[in-house]
Amino acid sequence: MKTVDVIIPTYKPGSKFIRQQEMLQKQTYPVNRVIIVNTEEKFLDRRLLQDYENVSVTDISAKEFDHGATRNLGVSKSRADYFLMMTDDAVPKDEHMVENLVKMMESSQDKEIGAVYGRQLATGESSEDEKYSRSFNYPAQSFVKTIEDLPRLGIKTYFESNVCCLYRRDIFDKLGGFIDHTIFNEDMIYCCRMLKAGYASAYCAEAAVFHAHNYTGMQQLRRNFDLGVSQADHPEVFGGLKSEGEGIKLVKGNAAALMKKGKLFSVVRLIWVSGCKYIGFRLGRNYKKLSKKTILKLTMNKHYWGN
Repeated sequence: MKTVDVIIPTYKPGSKFIRQQEMLQKQTYPVNRVIIVNTEEKFLDRRLLQDYENVSVTDISAKEFDHGATRNLGVSKSRADYFLMMTDDAVPKDEHMVENLVKMMESSQDKEIGAVYGRQLATGESSEDEKYSRSFNYPAQSFVKTIEDLPRLGIKTYFESNVCCLYRRDIFDKLGGFIDHTIFNEDMIYCCRMLKAGYASAYCAEAAVFHAHNYTGMQQLRRNFDLGVSQADHPEVFGGLKSEGEGIKLVKGNAAALMKKGKLFSVVRLIWVSGCKYIGFRLGRNYKKLSKKTILKLTMNKHYWGN
């Protein structure tokens, strides 16, 4: 039986983190260790974890946090065959999440699967447009992707999400892990390298987590600014691949679904939020033309830009 560790970067974790920890202890496929890399010691109450013997915490400062390097730090503390990356607000839907991820990892008879990401489900706090977005990006059917799917899937070929993603450790080490310094998309950058090396990526619809972000328009603008920056900084991954096409398809389908339900206010919100996303993304793609002062107003990750 292969061992599985769970690695979770945390920052001001709340009630979802508590439920997450409870569910990880109940998994039918046993979790060997839960490795937490926490940003700022004062923001994590250790009493939340006192009942769990297999949980360890490493504290870092906000200045030390990086989407790639912080996760690599967590991996360096694991010796398991597989490790599961999660965010601190992703709550397993049931006790079979880890079991289903492992089963999918070991299912391929063709190319060796190097990573399996799970399904993300909307919650009661999700907006109407986020509910549609979740179903658009995380369908009910599982599948396997290889580099041969690039002409058909475009940028979605490299899509993976560290909200819930199981990795094969030997392949991860062979490929050099996550990129050490990145503002966003460490999972997609790794997936690109993995597929180009001849391995496969899989999506497991049966392994689900509840995960919701009810972002405002301005929060989406900042998030998509960082997304655009990551794409501009990594032309070896995103160069020549259009992101806007998938976004337009999502917005059109979302608007049609909302209109059908008669949710006119939600359509207005969708238009506003989608506009913010697009503006943020375009500004991020062109961040090299902006002043440092403007960049710091737009980014979600101020420490990424240094002093």
